[in-house]
Amino acid sequence: MKNAPISVVTGGSGFVGSHLVDLLIEKGHVVRCIVRESSNLKWLDNKNIEIFKSGLFDKNGLKEVLRDADYLFHVAGVVKSKKKEGYYSGNVDTTKNLLEVIVEENIKIKRVLIVSSQTATGPSNSEKAKAEDETPNPITTYGKSKRAQEVLALNYSDKIPITIVRPPAVYGERDTEIFLVFKSYNQGLMSMVGFDEKRLSLVHVSDLVNGIYLAATNESSAGEIYHIGSDEFYSWPEMSKYFAKAFGKNALKIRLPHFLVYGVATVAQFFAMFSSKPATFNLEKAKDFVQKYWTLNVDKAKKELGYKQNMPIQEGVKRTADWYLDNNWL
Repeated sequence: MKNAPISVVTGGSGFVGSHLVDLLIEKGHVVRCIVRESSNLKWLDNKNIEIFKSGLFDKNGLKEVLRDADYLFHVAGVVKSKKKEGYYSGNVDTTKNLLEVIVEENIKIKRVLIVSSQTATGPSNSEKAKAEDETPNPITTYGKSKRAQEVLALNYSDKIPITIVRPPAVYGERDTEIFLVFKSYNQGLMSMVGFDEKRLSLVHVSDLVNGIYLAATNESSAGEIYHIGSDEFYSWPEMSKYFAKAFGKNALKIRLPHFLVYGVATVAQFFAMFSSKPATFNLEKAKDFVQKYWTLNVDKAKKELGYKQNMPIQEGVKRTADWYLDNNWL
């Protein structure tokens, strides 16, 4: 009987990572999760996995975990930081550590799959969705650090098989970010940024982790970047209709002018100066919010990986809202 593949996951205690862990277990993989001592492991409790608390800066610990691994899924990253160095340390330096250890200890690994971000390529310049071969134009420090992570990884692709996926905004059960939109709607308010028609790609976490798995296990995908997102692009008024059906009620729709969004971000960022934690909403986040198009072309993933969006937006929003309600998040 063939031995089960060994998959190492970073960020397995988080939203996307924990769903990926569930899928890998379902696919019959032996799963190892690299976490920090401080990580909340509630999404990993009672699962048939191995936990390694070395973090991503302990090279000796990483060697132990990665020495005989078949796959590495690098999901962990820093999305909020008070300083530029925090983004680069959490997204670039950690990746460098992992790749150096693999080159030293496990050059025959089947695949290293790195989860990047739509922010690494930046917003679309027009209604035409952005494809993988277009010149990246990240507009925030986070986006620039994720692009730097991609460049670093691709520099190793002559030594080890590396594949990169770029997801757009991700929603679904266990998410704490887009959850805030669900929470606001449930409380009776739907805020929309600006007075123009903004459109965005949005992917349910089940579709994303399926796309990640397809990208990692495809024999021809090494050295490639793939966009894993939605077939359609959504506006916030459209999303409001899906929320109304999911919650069975309407909310007050308010359009916020761009200057007000920047004003709120300025205030939040100012008060974060007196806190040890970075602001949830800051000027860079505001810059993201006011962009007209955050849309990704997924044709390459569909053609080369057999990827498809299985979760219709209406069903995904309803399922996510029900989960939040069932788990008393709302």
